[in-house]
Amino acid sequence: MFRAFSLAAAIAAFALAVLGSWIRINGAGMTCPDWPLCHGAVVPVLDGGVILEWSHRMVALLEGVLLLGAIVTGWRARREIAGVSPILVALVGIFIVQVGLGAGTVAVANSPWSVVAHWGVAMLFLGVLAALAIVAVVQPRPGNRPAQNGLFPLLAFTAAGAFVAMCAGAYVSSSGAGLACSSLPGCEPGSWSGASAAEGAQMSHRVLAGIFFLVATVVAYWASLGTTPRVRNAALCAYALIVLQVMLGMANVVWGLPLGLREAHAANAAATFIAFICAIVFAAIDGTVRVTAAGRAPAQSQSQSQTANAG
Repeated sequence: MFRAFSLAAAIAAFALAVLGSWIRINGAGMTCPDWPLCHGAVVPVLDGGVILEWSHRMVALLEGVLLLGAIVTGWRARREIAGVSPILVALVGIFIVQVGLGAGTVAVANSPWSVVAHWGVAMLFLGVLAALAIVAVVQPRPGNRPAQNGLFPLLAFTAAGAFVAMCAGAYVSSSGAGLACSSLPGCEPGSWSGASAAEGAQMSHRVLAGIFFLVATVVAYWASLGTTPRVRNAALCAYALIVLQVMLGMANVVWGLPLGLREAHAANAAATFIAFICAIVFAAIDGTVRVTAAGRAPAQSQSQSQTANAG
């Protein structure tokens, strides 16, 4: 049950984030101007954008039920599975903050900074849920933590870079600056800063994305040289998503922000962040050890071997 609730909660959280992004892109964020009711009713007249916003709130309610199930079943398993307790504590705190931000964005009519805060905390919530799902499936045993090399902090740094780039992108989108710079790679020929606040926001997002791409390239190369298979696979999957994200970003500029591409860009950003979270969790469980020429990890200590076998 712990495994089922954790996986279902993570999937629902991703769907909730994608649906929320779609609502904002379609300008339906204020079709329910009150909270927690919608036009003063639990079930309002469902027409136009109200359908989207009300559906988002219903998915959020479902997410709360699934989260409660994951918390209850996870708490029962906390002594047998390493890492469950701190993840559950983080989930409860983040969920409370996110509910408050959801109400706050309505109160301030989806101002750009409220959207950034809401999206950022949603990504943190999704990331922690992904970590819980991995722990529920792998079930690492309590004991000594495996040794880490330099790849582990670099993975964490790259995930942080993905988070910052996503938040910058959320500000660009919610402030209407998505087409402030209509050329690539600079804002205008010979300009890398922009002449207005909107152009500056757009170029800041591009610069942050470029730095993130370079760091992710180093991570992918390092992971391909040697680590445990699931850390390597997660890191390389994340890098493939980054390449796709760059292509989606450029296509949005070239084709004038069509709705489908905007949503794909937002959804893929979330998927990229989650892929790095998966790599970090696998690295924490396995240890980011190097792989020998024969394709196998070097001998581990007894506690590490037990953890790997449990996975």
